[in-house]
Amino acid sequence: MNKSLRESLIAYSFIAPNFIGFCIITLVPMVISIGLAFCDWDGVHPVEFIGLQNFLDLLKDDTFKASFVNTIVYTVGTVPLTLVCSLGLAILLNQKVKFRNFFRTVSFFPYVASLVAVAAVWNMIFNPAMGPVNQLLSMLGVAQQDLPRWAAGRDTAMITVILFSVWKNMGYYMVIYLAGLQGTNLELNEAAELDGANKWQIFWHVTLPQLRPTTFFVIIMLTINSFKVYDQMYMITQGGPGNATMTLVYDIYNVAFVNTPRYGYASAISMVLFILVLIVTLVQFRGSAANE
Repeated sequence: MNKSLRESLIAYSFIAPNFIGFCIITLVPMVISIGLAFCDWDGVHPVEFIGLQNFLDLLKDDTFKASFVNTIVYTVGTVPLTLVCSLGLAILLNQKVKFRNFFRTVSFFPYVASLVAVAAVWNMIFNPAMGPVNQLLSMLGVAQQDLPRWAAGRDTAMITVILFSVWKNMGYYMVIYLAGLQGTNLELNEAAELDGANKWQIFWHVTLPQLRPTTFFVIIMLTINSFKVYDQMYMITQGGPGNATMTLVYDIYNVAFVNTPRYGYASAISMVLFILVLIVTLVQFRGSAANE
């Protein structure tokens, strides 16, 4: 065995465990899911091929329509807000402020904390009857009947979940932006300052362009994670009230595991979600390439 072949086998031996795991856990189920999207199967009776019927049924499914719209609304609300908050927090904690490391740790803590625990605390804080947020609003003069119901209200449930997601995840993206900020060229900032630029102009025209790769990565990750959201909805609102916070992944879970199992129909919803994420990601890649 020559040296080149031996080195290749060693390299592939390191890749093999991850690749095999990917095939078994991700690739094979994905291929099966694509096939099931064109079939009717409840897990008990034989698989029956029905062509495009599952996708045609989606057009008449009010729950699917609501979950599709809610997923878009959640993504549009979460991505820019998390982006701005995490970037602002990173800029603030990149300065030489007292107890900087402490504040960085506190900001990152919600991301690593147990979702069950923080969701329970969040529900208590925003409790319509006795939560401190509504008590504060009442002290400020808001009438009792005008107090928001937050997660219990059809009009405010999605806002509550969006705020929760931003609060929980912005610490993670703050760390990514901190790494990006520490990789910027400070000499360009000094040159711009000598040319008479103020702090806002330096940030907008010098710092932000250097953060473009970091921002692109953050947007991609935020978008994909927002389209796949499930756990926040489950812990805070259970998709309610009604279908106010029902998302595509939550709908897939209900169709496949909660109600009478319809694995083919759930797979069809999964394909819609996959195509939606794929289109948005390709558009973002195309936009990024056009700006370079």
